[in-house]
Amino acid sequence: MPTTPVTPAADPYSAACPSRQLLDRIGDKWTVLVLGVLTQSPRRYGEIARAVEGVSQKMLTQTLRHLERDGMVVRTVHATVPVRVDYELTDLGRSLSGPLAVLEAWAVEHIDVIEQARAAYDAPAPGEGSGGVGDGRGVRSGSRPSR
Repeated sequence: MPTTPVTPAADPYSAACPSRQLLDRIGDKWTVLVLGVLTQSPRRYGEIARAVEGVSQKMLTQTLRHLERDGMVVRTVHATVPVRVDYELTDLGRSLSGPLAVLEAWAVEHIDVIEQARAAYDAPAPGEGSGGVGDGRGVRSGSRPSR
C-alpha cells in the first residue's frame, strides 16, 4: 500500500521553515516600501528609487531581485533605445496589497501614540537629570514593567 508523505505544519517561529524566510523578506523595511510603490502602478527603476527616499542603489537592486525570485515582482525589459525596464507586481505580489494597506493605515493612525511612548521611554527618570545612573535608557532599573 503506497504511503503519502506527511507535510509538516508550517512553523514561522522555526528558522528552517520556508514561511519564516518569507516573513523575513516581507518584514524587511525596503521590501514593504517597494511593494507599496508598486501597488500604485508598474514603475521603472529610477521611479522606484525616487519614490522610496533613502534606499541605496544596492539595496533597491537587491530588494527587487529578491521580490522577483520570490514571484512577487516581474521585471520586463522592453526592446527600445534606450532599453526600458519596468517592474510590476504579479498576482502574488498584488495579494499583499490589502495586508500592506492595513499595516500602513495602522502606522499612520498610531504614530502619535508611538512617538509619545518613545519620548517617555527615552526621558530621564524623575530626579535623574542628564547624569543619572539609569539602565542606559534614561530610566532607572525596575521602574518599568518588563517587556
